[in-house]
Amino acid sequence: MKELVIVSGKGGTGKTTVVASFAGLARNKVVCDADVDAADLHLILAPEVEHRHDFVSGHKAVIIQDKCSQCGLCRDLCRRDAIDAHYVVDSLECEGCGVCYYFCPEKAIEFPDNKCGEWFISSTRFGPMVHARLGIAEENSGKLVTLVRQEAKKIAEKRQFGLILTDGPPGVGCPVIACIGGASAALIVAEPTVSGRHDMERVIQLANHFKVPCLLCINKYDLNPAETDALESLAKSEGIPIVGKLPFDLTFTRAMVQGKTVLELGGDSNGAKAVREAWSSLSQALGL
Repeated sequence: MKELVIVSGKGGTGKTTVVASFAGLARNKVVCDADVDAADLHLILAPEVEHRHDFVSGHKAVIIQDKCSQCGLCRDLCRRDAIDAHYVVDSLECEGCGVCYYFCPEKAIEFPDNKCGEWFISSTRFGPMVHARLGIAEENSGKLVTLVRQEAKKIAEKRQFGLILTDGPPGVGCPVIACIGGASAALIVAEPTVSGRHDMERVIQLANHFKVPCLLCINKYDLNPAETDALESLAKSEGIPIVGKLPFDLTFTRAMVQGKTVLELGGDSNGAKAVREAWSSLSQALGL
């Protein structure tokens, strides 16, 4: 079994568009949306939820008013100023450190588990999909990323699928670290801009640290030939194969508006042809 994680140094480079298109071409795979902070793969794949589960992580303090003597100790100790003048905890400000809970002389504070979001096992027109939704202002997205990856792996093992296709989070922070660790390869989707090149450099450094081999797909390569050349030079210097160069094609946008992939809407378009070529190169590189 192999896991291909599609990443980028920033949001909006076309990761989800690429993942959705590859999902329509790949066989015997599980699709995993690990961009739990801002999941949007479901907008194209339209999953039908089969199993829904709560994601519980961390704690939030709750003050029991009948027990509280309003001594003020909890307010003095709270570094987040999460407790107001009426001794009510603001759940958005509380980070669950537990100081108020452990030091309350009246034992008037409860510290229940915190429901951070939900995760789902769904079916799509391209096969099974594991995805999640993190709650507003909630943390621990790295833990949720690990969870959806593990569940996708369980499904792949149970059904004897050979590939997990993962839509990764943008950037190089904790969610990305949780997403690429142990992956078979990371496909970097980059745009030909100065910032796109810098973002690509950061992702390469992160992947190299975790010893995850990289591949490159350049999106909208024809909009800035000079920066496309710079991306290609960077990839060559790092020993990274270029598996795809996608053109600027409005068919991608029209397809997204209709909740489809570019292959479903414009099978003969330049964009669709480039996606097929990219998948063919990628499949050879991964030995699929």
